[in-house]
Amino acid sequence: MVEDLTRARNRLTKFMLRHSRVWRGGSNWTHKHQRWLATQHFEDRALAATYQHYRATVAIRHVALEAVEADLAPWCAGDPFGARVRRLAAYRGVTHLGGLCLAAEVFDWRRFPRARPFMSFTGLVPSEHSSGDSAHRGDITKAGNAHVRAQLCEAAWSYQHRPSVGLYLRRRQEGLGPETVARAWSAQLRLTGRFRALAARKNVKSVVAAAVARELAGFLWAEMTAD
Repeated sequence: MVEDLTRARNRLTKFMLRHSRVWRGGSNWTHKHQRWLATQHFEDRALAATYQHYRATVAIRHVALEAVEADLAPWCAGDPFGARVRRLAAYRGVTHLGGLCLAAEVFDWRRFPRARPFMSFTGLVPSEHSSGDSAHRGDITKAGNAHVRAQLCEAAWSYQHRPSVGLYLRRRQEGLGPETVARAWSAQLRLTGRFRALAARKNVKSVVAAAVARELAGFLWAEMTAD
């Protein structure tokens, strides 16, 4: 459903660009950007109808996604996922819904004896092309669970910013054991430094995010098998 919303938004923005309606006020899909979209009008009836259709599609996709998220919210607190979700959400970038996705997709974290097999399960490990005595590392395999991989990569982007515990993260950590909070802070220090170091050497930030997501997977595996 997120992909459906993204496609609908892309159709609308490309339509605007084709007709030289360029938004220059910052990021797309902020409140400011949506107010700007509401002020746009087309004299041609066909263009006006198309524009209204694209906007309505975006609105429908957004409402549908919000409805599904509202249906999923109770599962973040109740059995069988509640306790795991709270611990996973203690880590920066992992929301309660993100933690629910990870908890549901992985379920039994102890079936992975070490962090490395769990990283392979996510498809975030580099591919390898070997011939004789030579070995060459390539892009990530993407051979594992796509839902888990997407969630980890999305969470990894938050580590491009300096270490901090904001209001929402502090709320997610309320009531958790000091060991979990300490591990989450250690992960944040490690991963923000890792993101900064890799970004200085690589031009493609998505590659950096994938590398950080792989290390985040290791921290989350350690958290969920700590007991």
